[in-house]
Amino acid sequence: MHQNSLDLFQENELYMKGTHLVTIFHNEDNLYSVVRIKVSETNVPYEEKEAIVTGYFPKIHEDETYTFFGALKDHPRFGLQFHVEHFRKELPQTKQGVIQYLSSDIFTGIGKKTAENIVNAIGENAISKILENPSILAEVPKLSTEKAKDVYKTLMEHQGLERVMIALSQLGFGPQLTMKIYQTYKDETLQIIQTNPYQLVEDVEGIGFSRADELGKQIGITGTDPSRIRAGCMYTLEQVSLQEGHCFVTKEQLMKSVFSLLNSSKSEKVTLDDISREILHAIEEGKIMGEDERIYLPSLYFSEKGLVKNIKRILEQTQYEEQFPESEFLKSLGRLEERLKVQYAPSQKQAIQKALLSPMMLLTGGPGTGKTTVIKGIVELYADLHGCSLDPKDYNKDDPFPILLVAPTGRASKRMSEATGLPSLTIHRLLGWNGSEGFQFDEENPVPGKLLIVDEVSMVDIWLAHQLFKSLPNDIQVILVGDEDQLPSVGPGQVLKDLLASKAIPTVALTDIYRQEDGSSIIDLAHDMKNGMIPRDISTPKVDRSFIKCQSGHILDVVKKVCANAMKKGYTARDIQVLAPMYRGNAGIDKLNETLQELFNPKSEQRREIAFGNVVYRTGDKVLQLVNQPDSNVFNGDMGEIVSIFYAKENTEKQDMVIVSFDGNEVTYTKQDLGQITHAYCCSIHKSQGSEFPIVVLPVVKSYYRMLRRNLLYTAVTRSKRFLILCGEEEALQIGVNRTDDQLRQTSLTERLKSDATHAQLEDEDDELLKEVPFAKDALIGMEGISPYDFMEK
Repeated sequence: MHQNSLDLFQENELYMKGTHLVTIFHNEDNLYSVVRIKVSETNVPYEEKEAIVTGYFPKIHEDETYTFFGALKDHPRFGLQFHVEHFRKELPQTKQGVIQYLSSDIFTGIGKKTAENIVNAIGENAISKILENPSILAEVPKLSTEKAKDVYKTLMEHQGLERVMIALSQLGFGPQLTMKIYQTYKDETLQIIQTNPYQLVEDVEGIGFSRADELGKQIGITGTDPSRIRAGCMYTLEQVSLQEGHCFVTKEQLMKSVFSLLNSSKSEKVTLDDISREILHAIEEGKIMGEDERIYLPSLYFSEKGLVKNIKRILEQTQYEEQFPESEFLKSLGRLEERLKVQYAPSQKQAIQKALLSPMMLLTGGPGTGKTTVIKGIVELYADLHGCSLDPKDYNKDDPFPILLVAPTGRASKRMSEATGLPSLTIHRLLGWNGSEGFQFDEENPVPGKLLIVDEVSMVDIWLAHQLFKSLPNDIQVILVGDEDQLPSVGPGQVLKDLLASKAIPTVALTDIYRQEDGSSIIDLAHDMKNGMIPRDISTPKVDRSFIKCQSGHILDVVKKVCANAMKKGYTARDIQVLAPMYRGNAGIDKLNETLQELFNPKSEQRREIAFGNVVYRTGDKVLQLVNQPDSNVFNGDMGEIVSIFYAKENTEKQDMVIVSFDGNEVTYTKQDLGQITHAYCCSIHKSQGSEFPIVVLPVVKSYYRMLRRNLLYTAVTRSKRFLILCGEEEALQIGVNRTDDQLRQTSLTERLKSDATHAQLEDEDDELLKEVPFAKDALIGMEGISPYDFMEK
């Protein structure tokens, strides 16, 4: 074992000192690294000459020596690894070593002569002296101010992180969060932590108010300090917007919430006047926006105003109203009906005609009302009346396909493509979103197209709606399609509901029900729920739906039995989707996924598996993507299947890898990326939006009480294409259908659309702020004569 005494080390702190040999893995985004070193010294029981160290640190260069502090852990697959909590780069100790270091490629413009001058003027410990006091470089003859700044900056970049890691580790921050903080503030990190830790709430994702408040107390910031009050205001406003979907809160609401947050401890009490004063200061600085006693996050304020501006810009186009006579439209419609062997209902004809003669139109309707039929009719007649081909192969880069079909999710986009026979994209894909690089298309570079149809608009939040509309050219016709009774978007706003309420856009509401195959009762149930009713015969088995009565504690067993019997009938995990509103609890999504994995994909010698926290993933598992990954063409809400698992010893990257296929698009996940996916045997009702499944199993129990409401249950029921199995308590279902108004979102989009056009004008500087606004397949197996009741054991 290599071991010496190191006076600078804390007593009993474990370390490994060594020289870099090879970097096995390094993530530039979060600095997570896996490195092999040649061990020169350690105080842990380790006899090998080489070791693997893992943790968060910058890229290490060849032959550099570091001392890593942490713990030796025995990984079940990878063996012994040293997990790094913090580190120290070893500096050269001799005069010649320091000169060689300062004249290396790391320091731009510093040659050997200048390095010698620095060491001769300051001494062999020049590096540590410069880090402590950069002004000491003024003592070096012929060293310009600019070069002195460059030397200090470079030293801080290469040496400052270790000081930050040690300091933040002592304050209780883990390595990953430490990296995030350091990447945000660089060499100013310690100064900000020591003077205004509350700034972290605004600048660093993952730092909540309570964590910043703990730091504030450690450095003596009192309860009424303005920086503390302001951080409380910013944190509360962001939490309310993101968690409850509001675009604004009233000043009174914000003040009350902040008052409660700041006065939860025994520290000096904050008054409402203190809070009001800091809100005004934040408004003056543009950190938050105030309008008519309403308080907004800037991104939400400018998104609402920008969306209104661009909607009105498109509505001002008048060239479509008389572009062809009604007789021509009717002739074209007749040809289409004859070719497709269909006859459109009067409301559907009205919708198609209004869409083709308007710059923008809203098309709404519940399940079975023919929205998809109308979309196909609009596309077909547009092509016929404008004399253009519907074959994308007839177009090229200079003459792009004129019809754009988009939806918020990949699954909704795929459904749209299947219904029309035309290519369809997600909204993010249409706009050319590339993660941190932003969007390819915007107001200066609009998307090329003549007709845009957006499906599932209820899922579109205010941020994405703004980004879409500001990227549209003036002469494009826009058709927005959605069901106003479904859940609102996960992100802030309620765009579809607000657009309908404004009455500013031509609208056609489809109400007649057409999709009544084989006497389907699912659509009837959905429309009853929409109207606040539950059928009296809800517990009577139907051909396409059933209700199994059980208590919350029996949900796991009942759902498992239902799915097991469906499997006996020939259905697979891909066909059966269990939906639930909550993740936690005995009837929650997590427990249901655990149970269903053992049913659909049990542990087997033929299936590889990998553990991630408390979750085990196996080949064959059905999984759900949780975050947008535009580079991989996979987005939040996409469902896939694990097709391969490779262990670290089997690949050159020396890492575990999981391969997930999303309808043929294979995406690779390393071990640390597995937080981006979760099991999808059961998923949340929110995540199921925009999809349809042959079989939906929907538990409804009173333990879900906090989440139960009409639009949630309506959305779940309308995901079912063939069979719906409800299980739980009728009373819980009734409670949910009766609850409609306890979570109204606070938005001002409707009001802005109704107001004079001048109110929607934005200054040029407003548009600049908008550029930083943040933003996320079913095999139908025909089983004639089979009902959900057949899936249950009698």
